[in-house]
Amino acid sequence: MQANNRTTEQERTFTEAARRAQIVGAAIEVIADLGYGKATFARIAERAGLSSTGMISYHFKGKDDLMREVVAEVLRVVGAYMVPRIEAESTARGRLRAHIESNIAALAEYPKHLPAVVEVLTNTRMPDFDASMDAFLHDIADRLRAAQAAGEFGEFDPWVMALAIRSAIDAVVSRAATDPGLDLALIGRELADLFDRATRK
Repeated sequence: MQANNRTTEQERTFTEAARRAQIVGAAIEVIADLGYGKATFARIAERAGLSSTGMISYHFKGKDDLMREVVAEVLRVVGAYMVPRIEAESTARGRLRAHIESNIAALAEYPKHLPAVVEVLTNTRMPDFDASMDAFLHDIADRLRAAQAAGEFGEFDPWVMALAIRSAIDAVVSRAATDPGLDLALIGRELADLFDRATRK
């Protein structure tokens, strides 16, 4: 009897996780297609094939809670795509190029994910989001600063360079949302070349 109860609980947990993932996936699509402001629970429920918004409210405390899950899912997916490509490089120049090119390539691989997260981060003012993005920028800056200390990069302000890199990538993401014909592979190479020239000794 105890084993049956445990199996039932596992099935319930799996079903709930699958439902949450379904809702988050639908939210990503709606935000990317219609924008943050039009990403209502009604539209998300319709995209997810749910009969009502009650299922969303059951799994998420509100829109902010759902948006946190959207951001977390996008970062998880894009991170899983980018990190192995970056870590495969043995030099700071190679890692910087891989960071930029893989970020743009992730946009081609997951065309809804990055536009959705840019929409969320642009249109919300939640301290935890702001802190996460600030930490992300400082992480890039720290890596640039370490490469300078190792003699691999030239002289520049690491934080300003990190901001320029992040802003350039985000601009491509925003443009891609309205111009699906962009040659993302070319843009990735051009941006990587640009920042390679800007950081080299």
